[in-house]
Order: sequence, then structure tokens, then C-alpha cells
Amino acid sequence: MTQGRQAGGTPRAALAELLAGNRRFVSGQPVHGHDVTAAAAASGDQQPYAVVLGCIDSRVPLEAIFDQTFGAICVIRTGGHVLDRAVRGSIEFVVGQLGVPLVMVLGHERCGAVGAAVDALRTGQRPGGSLAHLVDEIAPAVVEAGLDDPAVHPLAIRRHVRRTVHTLRHDAALAEPVAAGRVAVVGSLYDLATGEVALLDPP
Repeated sequence: MTQGRQAGGTPRAALAELLAGNRRFVSGQPVHGHDVTAAAAASGDQQPYAVVLGCIDSRVPLEAIFDQTFGAICVIRTGGHVLDRAVRGSIEFVVGQLGVPLVMVLGHERCGAVGAAVDALRTGQRPGGSLAHLVDEIAPAVVEAGLDDPAVHPLAIRRHVRRTVHTLRHDAALAEPVAAGRVAVVGSLYDLATGEVALLDPP
């Protein structure tokens, strides 16, 4: 496995690097921001230290909120950070082939995909097309949170992050390096109001 610029090569160091970038973003003092040059994109082999799985929400641009430049992190975005075989295969590739020690699942407040799942379960009207897949994948978190709870939406967001983390930690290709401590899978939540990323169940 390539070690690259893995912020020390350990899950703990990689997590510290990501969260330090988020603090720079929140304080309005980013090192990279949107001023990275095109030359940085073609500077050689990629050497990321983390992979972040987040939502497609346009208010949550992952490289920006962690103040990361080209080549530092791999980013995967799906509605409600829903997993499928392509997403899992991509994470397995990044961890196995690029030696990345950290996988972060990032949910966010007021997630529309989770809201769609809540609405579908409350009305009994399952959406058509492939949106139904997103709803079906998020629905267990909504049920666990309690459909009749007035706070079901924010509770389900957190529950869905934790379920995604659990699934990845037990992925056939990730379980052994996770158990050995070479790779960490962590859950987190982005606050749209403040820009801050908070860890759920910090390691």
C-alpha cells in the first residue's frame, strides 16, 4: 500500500487533520479555500489520507468544509450518503489500493433525503424511480428513531449515519483492517448554521 501524505499514516492523525481543516473553515481562515490552482490537480500521483462519504446537498461541499486541497481526500457523495455496491467498492479501493487509514461518513442537519424517507413512511406513499432506493435505505433509521417522535427528522439523520458506519465497519474488505486498528470508520454531522463538523461517538 502507498503511504503517501497520510497525515502520519494513522487513523487518529488523519482524523485530526480533517477536523483541523474544518476549524480553519469555520474560523474563516482557510489555507486552501477555492484558491487552489489548476497546477495542483496535475501535480503527480494522488496521495490522499482520508475518504469522506457525504450527501449531495449543494450546501455541503466536502473539500471546502474541511479546507483540503487537491489530492488530500477522496470524496464520495450520494443522496443521504446512501451506500450501494459502487460506493462500497470505491471505499474498498481507496483503503486497499491507496492505503487510506480513515473513512468518514458525514451527515448533515436538515437532510432532504432523510426528510423524503420520513414523508414516505408517514404518508405511505413510496416515491417512484430510483428515489425509492434512497428512501428504502434510509427508512430503517427513521423507524428506529420513532416515526411518531416530533424530532424524528434530526434523530433519523444521526441514526442513519451510525447505521452507515456500522455497515462499513463490517464490510468484508474493511472489517480486518478496522479490527486491527489500521483503518477507522467514523460518523460525523455537519451543522449548516455554523459550518462545524461534530463527531458522533468519537473514537
